[in-house]
Amino acid sequence: MPSASSQSVLSGYRVVELTSERCALAGKLLADMGAEVIVVEPPEGCVTRSWEPYADDEVGIENSLHWWHYNTSKKSVVLDLDTSSGAHSFRSLVATSDVVIEAEPIGRLDALGLDWEQLSDTNSELIWTSITHHGRDGVDPPSTDLTLLAEGGPVWSCGYDDHQIPPIRGGGNQAFHTACHYAVPSILAALLWREGSGMGQLIDVSMLGAANITTEFATLWWLNGERQVERQTGRHALPTMTEPTQIQCADGKWFNTGVPPRNKQEFQALRTWIEDLGLAEQCDVYEILKLGDQYERIGVLELDEDPLAGEVFHAGREAIEFLGAHLPAYELFIGLQQRGMACGIVYSPDEMIDDPHFVERGFPQEIEYETRNASYTHPGAPYRFSKTPWLATRAPNFGEHQSLIDDLLS
Repeated sequence: MPSASSQSVLSGYRVVELTSERCALAGKLLADMGAEVIVVEPPEGCVTRSWEPYADDEVGIENSLHWWHYNTSKKSVVLDLDTSSGAHSFRSLVATSDVVIEAEPIGRLDALGLDWEQLSDTNSELIWTSITHHGRDGVDPPSTDLTLLAEGGPVWSCGYDDHQIPPIRGGGNQAFHTACHYAVPSILAALLWREGSGMGQLIDVSMLGAANITTEFATLWWLNGERQVERQTGRHALPTMTEPTQIQCADGKWFNTGVPPRNKQEFQALRTWIEDLGLAEQCDVYEILKLGDQYERIGVLELDEDPLAGEVFHAGREAIEFLGAHLPAYELFIGLQQRGMACGIVYSPDEMIDDPHFVERGFPQEIEYETRNASYTHPGAPYRFSKTPWLATRAPNFGEHQSLIDDLLS
């Protein structure tokens, strides 16, 4: 139980994580919020320690950038669960813990006597989080992030207007991330419930289920109308094709025009901007934009019912495209945002991390690696706490905190 003087929101909670790429993000999020997250590695080390790329191109189990990212703020111990001594140490560790996170094949831990059913008997406050393919009561076939996204449905919605091109998988372990993002708030809710009940519980996360309910409209359209959505470039996948929204700006960067003006204030703001830039005479839809003054709001579903509203609505998007042909992407982005219109630049990762808003917010985080006598930039906090700050430290070296096990057994 954390003390009242905790400096981090989860300070005082102990979490045991059985190392796996499937659940690593869940442990990272809890660790960066202050929980003591102890990642249990097998004798050969977590497989992700061998994954490229490596820091400074130096091959080694301590240099994988994948390991560095997904294991910030954690501690590392090494246990061979298939041995009696390793199993005993694991039981002792779990007995002192608040939460266990695991993504082991169904049946493995049970066969070793190390599953929820066996270990919750000696720790009634234990919150056990299991992340598997179909959930603990389903089958557990071999899977990867790609197969989960394909089978769960998100890939069907991702791609380009040209349907001769296959669907496109989102990068960055999105299937695993989605499951972890359902696991973490579930753990927080279970910890809160435990405050009153004094009881732990089992949290059973299906990676396939998590992917499927994160398909936006696709599953909903099929279940309610047996209609399939169509992949569309940079826009919502829907049963019918909508207007393109991506343009190339004056500096060559791609830009998503998002939602064009819908009310008179937005039409006025867009028109005034064009005037201030001295481009009114060059803008073919400038006069049509004036008609937007008569609309309190143009609803997308009303466009077919009111031809004039449809013409004015489309003029708003054309005006944004016109501005994009004359302005660099960032200037267009800031200008539209200031005028209340949602839009976005298509960023590369390095451009995103250097975005002035992210920099002002402190998102790029320099983390010290004292063994290398250097610091490296990491993605920062996805949220902020004003009273209980988020803090990330470097990922642990292999078995760096083995003394935790020695202390338990002494």
